[in-house]
Amino acid sequence: MFRVDINCDLGESFGRYRLGEQEEILKYVTSANIACGFHAGDPTVMRETIQLAIQNGVKIGAHPGLPDLNGFGRREMNITPQEAYDMVVYQVGALQGFLTTFNETMQHVKPHGALYNMAAKNQGLAEAIAQAVYDISPQLVLFGLAGSELTKAGEKIGLPTAHEVFADRTYQQDGSLTSRKQPDALITDSQQAVQQVVKMVKEGRVLSQQQIEVPLQADSVCIHGDGAHAVEFAKYIHAVLTEQQIAVRSIREG
Repeated sequence: MFRVDINCDLGESFGRYRLGEQEEILKYVTSANIACGFHAGDPTVMRETIQLAIQNGVKIGAHPGLPDLNGFGRREMNITPQEAYDMVVYQVGALQGFLTTFNETMQHVKPHGALYNMAAKNQGLAEAIAQAVYDISPQLVLFGLAGSELTKAGEKIGLPTAHEVFADRTYQQDGSLTSRKQPDALITDSQQAVQQVVKMVKEGRVLSQQQIEVPLQADSVCIHGDGAHAVEFAKYIHAVLTEQQIAVRSIREG
């Protein structure tokens, strides 16, 4: 049987600013990427999100990003590999501190936004991030864009590595995501988005913007929790995947 993990970026509220319907969306995902305070999130939000994930049986991962609250971590910064390493260790450590108080283990680490996209193409940054995760724990799963420098770095160092695909993003012929600066970067039609996921999981391919079939591995699919119809989409994709006989399970489940 085919299988896939559904992950969602959560804990991205900050102070009085509230983003997304976490409690509802957690009913339909299997892994939660929790913001660690650099691009979004704060200590209270981190704790509350962990509690909700545990209550819903959702596996927990750290979602470290660039220190850019105003830009939501989506603006590139000219950082060194050492700085990338330090940022990841710092943020994963913050989330791990909370998990310890719940006697809960961390499943994975998934970089956020610009840090994720930079590491997908920059070997030095990718290897620094993989090294940071490995040094914290070789048992942590590293999430990265399917076929990217980040997944290559994770596999090279010996980390369990999950190749991630996206439901609501279009792809380029080199396997990269279409830049959010482009008007066709996002897929807004739910049926089209889910059919793209089914194709990636069952066929191991995605149709790029250039109408070229691009091979990729789909271990986990990312859905975004901050859209206007995020909960409805999460429910819909979970239902369609099940109908297509694709088991929805976290990366660590057998």
